[in-house]
Amino acid sequence: MMKGYRGKLPLSIITVTLCGFAFLALLYTERLSFLSSSSFLKSKSCARRTSAVVKAKDETAEKNLENPELDDRFEFDPEECDITRGKWVFNRSIKPLYTDRSCPYVDRQFSCVKNGRLDLDYRHWEWQPDDCYLPRFDPEVALEKLRGKRLVFAGDSLQRSQWESFVCMIEWTIPPQKKSMKRGKIRNVFKAKEYNASIEFYWAPFLVESNTEVNILEPKKRIIKVDSVSKQSKNWEGADILAFNTYVWWMIGLRLKTLWGSFANGEEGYAQLDTPVAYKIGLKTWANWIDSTINVNKTRVFFTTMSSIHSKSASSPSSLSNLAFSRSKDWGREDGLKCFNETKPVMKKKFWGSGSNKDMMSVVASVINKMKVPVSVLNITQLSEYRIDAHSSIYTETGGRLLNDEEKADPGRHADCIHWCLPGVPDTWNQIFLAHL
Repeated sequence: MMKGYRGKLPLSIITVTLCGFAFLALLYTERLSFLSSSSFLKSKSCARRTSAVVKAKDETAEKNLENPELDDRFEFDPEECDITRGKWVFNRSIKPLYTDRSCPYVDRQFSCVKNGRLDLDYRHWEWQPDDCYLPRFDPEVALEKLRGKRLVFAGDSLQRSQWESFVCMIEWTIPPQKKSMKRGKIRNVFKAKEYNASIEFYWAPFLVESNTEVNILEPKKRIIKVDSVSKQSKNWEGADILAFNTYVWWMIGLRLKTLWGSFANGEEGYAQLDTPVAYKIGLKTWANWIDSTINVNKTRVFFTTMSSIHSKSASSPSSLSNLAFSRSKDWGREDGLKCFNETKPVMKKKFWGSGSNKDMMSVVASVINKMKVPVSVLNITQLSEYRIDAHSSIYTETGGRLLNDEEKADPGRHADCIHWCLPGVPDTWNQIFLAHL
């Protein structure tokens, strides 16, 4: 009998041994599970972040990967993620999807490198929200989202820069024969033929009507018809996605000339209102059109908050004594002139300069919160506040021509600290926009 078991262990011993190993493995697995699932959000975001690091090879992100407790963000959810809380992170491995040379649709007003800007670091900052992981802009995903749809951006020149950014971020993936562009003074239409998609911009700086849309008048002569959007809205009807903005054109003075009824009344028919009051009436007119016209089963509506302005006007910019008023006091640089020669963002948390009016921003919130049609607010103000380095500055045009050397030498008077270089900050606005879509 003993010969039959030579070289073999009894079955009972094998069974006990295997059960012991299984029990130890179970204990070990449970311990690992407890350690890794102490935060569901942390576990989820680390996986997402790992993917991002592999793609971007971001040195900073790799350090966070080695120390997972440094990054506990979750996947972007517009209902959960506060996009206004975050920081700009420098990442040289990030390359813009286009340049002002490669994309033929970038206006000269925003073509900073083409116009002579030499420092390119402003292109390599990415917005990193505190709460969530913001996905990169994927042009193929964007085009699929827009398949068979009509997207209309409507607003001022800052909205036009967002439209140009969006078009440039996708157009390079489309063969020349499968895309088209028609540009006009009021309406611009880009078409991706293979996707049966159109991406349009409609010039409406106040959203409501005014006497200064086609022929730009000096601020003192502008009259805003605060009770009507009928002229503009006929170009918005039928869109699948509407993205609006309006702010900077309202900020031409403490009081504005406003009108009810016909422009035929001219100088006799207007009333002067405090700017926030006029702004609220105009926004209510726009909101009433949205509520009475938009089919929520067909059309999504977005509103982009005010873009930050990093300049202060001097009463006499040519005077050295008054030039101090144009200096970059908002961010503590006494030797600076507006946004000129700035090469890095402001790193102070919750920085808020004098160029962004909180009263006007509260008007937007109060109007949108009372609307029947849901409006997705793209709150880009705080993240844009930090980017004093990314404006067109002296690398821009005025009156249809580039600044000459004499004008470039006088940034206190001529630096454009309202508009942004492309590629640049508006690309991040579109990154957030696509994440909402």
